[in-house]
Amino acid sequence: MKRSSTGLAVLTGAVLLLAGCSDSEDSSGGLTVSGAYIPQPVSADMAAGFMTISNSGSSKAELTSVTSDDGEVTMHETNGGAMEEVSRLSVPAHGQLVFKSGANHLMFDKLKQAPKQGQTVTVELHFAQSDPVVVKMPVKSATYVPKTGH
Repeated sequence: MKRSSTGLAVLTGAVLLLAGCSDSEDSSGGLTVSGAYIPQPVSADMAAGFMTISNSGSSKAELTSVTSDDGEVTMHETNGGAMEEVSRLSVPAHGQLVFKSGANHLMFDKLKQAPKQGQTVTVELHFAQSDPVVVKMPVKSATYVPKTGH
């Protein structure tokens, strides 16, 4: 019996170690979020947010809203240079939804305080058919450009 208990402890430890090795920041039901950040805003009450949502599932996911205790959050897309608020965005099956400057992005409005570099802003992503995903978005310098280009 001692051998069985030791084996179970080793197996449990290995599973926990592998679970901690994911390179995504947050996940829920095949949805993972990576590269989330907010450039330090120049305005005291508005900011933009960027990230990549990946969907490993076999059906598309619909992002229906984003909420935060730090202020109001809306989703926007940019088409032909014009920014437009949208009520939902699709994350294709086995694909990604990329939020980047000049394209899809989050807009933070009526912020309770201006986010400063080094802080984090927590948001909750709400999906039509999946559990919400909580994402901690670090505030980067106003000129930050990630290696992924978004």
